Amino acid sequence: MKLKKKMINVVIFLVLQPVLLLILFVIISKYLHVHLNIMYLLIPMIIAMSVTTTFFIHSFNKYILAPIHSLNDAMERIADGDLDFSVRTEGTDEISTLLNNFDDMREILKVSAEEKIRYDNENRELISNISHDLKTPITSIKGYVEGIMDGVADNPEKMDRYIKTIYNKTNEMDRLLNELTLYSQIDTNRIPYNFHRINVSDFFSDCVEELGLELESKNITLNYTNELPLDTRIIADPEQLRRVISNIIGNSIKYMGKPTGSINISILDNNDSVKIEISDTGKGISQKDIPHIFDRFYRADTSRNSRQGGSGIGLSIVKKVIEDHGGYIWASSTEGEGTTIHFIIRKYQEEGQNEQNIDS
Repeated sequence: MKLKKKMINVVIFLVLQPVLLLILFVIISKYLHVHLNIMYLLIPMIIAMSVTTTFFIHSFNKYILAPIHSLNDAMERIADGDLDFSVRTEGTDEISTLLNNFDDMREILKVSAEEKIRYDNENRELISNISHDLKTPITSIKGYVEGIMDGVADNPEKMDRYIKTIYNKTNEMDRLLNELTLYSQIDTNRIPYNFHRINVSDFFSDCVEELGLELESKNITLNYTNELPLDTRIIADPEQLRRVISNIIGNSIKYMGKPTGSINISILDNNDSVKIEISDTGKGISQKDIPHIFDRFYRADTSRNSRQGGSGIGLSIVKKVIEDHGGYIWASSTEGEGTTIHFIIRKYQEEGQNEQNIDS
């Protein structure tokens, strides 16, 4: 409405000024008893109309044409895919508001376009990483199967070793495909959870028992300590929490960088929460990289990661699962000494226990 009022005022001024001048001329002639030549009337009227017309054209160009040209140029740039500009203005009239709203839309489009580029790049990197990781076990399986077909496994011990290797490589492929599936669920925020009350000591004892043989075969010692009361429970999805432990341990194994090493799992009491620490004696991570290791596809050492393989989403999955359990996770590391992953999950307490804690 402000712009409309401005233009109405300009038009009224343009129309009425000659009339007002004419009235003024008649009054002056009547009271001064002077008969002025018509030319003396026309000259000031022409001057006044010229001034008001110039003012009107300037105002129309400033408040109407210039903003419309800016808006038209902006639409053409967006059509060409250019979103790096701004048409924001400090005015408060209707056309200024239109320009500012248009600029808000441009900023949203720019963020959306950048997000799409990032998402596409991540998907390409994921496909590249998964393809690289699948190629290794497939090649290995093919080689062992051909060995069996050619009669190379000519005794029971050798046949048993070939079959176990094929089985392990198949499990590795299955893990990669599961990781890919979980990635798509994370991206759409649809990870399936099945929460239960689980006993912390029993759960981690089972995990340690499952991991022990695998780590032993890789010359890695597994140490386990539990400082919790035996009846401590948490609310968690056992399958997803096991995935968290597996991903962290798998990352430690992959980047141990030494012929032998050790991994320590510590379960600590942290008031109303359970604190889990998984540390290794690997190469460690530089301080500048630690804040980013839970980012998807982040590579602290590109050349090393490309040799080791990996989808690049293992720790991002870990972070997502822990946060969905109401916990939080972080890392600490010293280069040349090793890395520790810490995460915290709240304890489960019966209502009676909560009341008793409040009373005490």
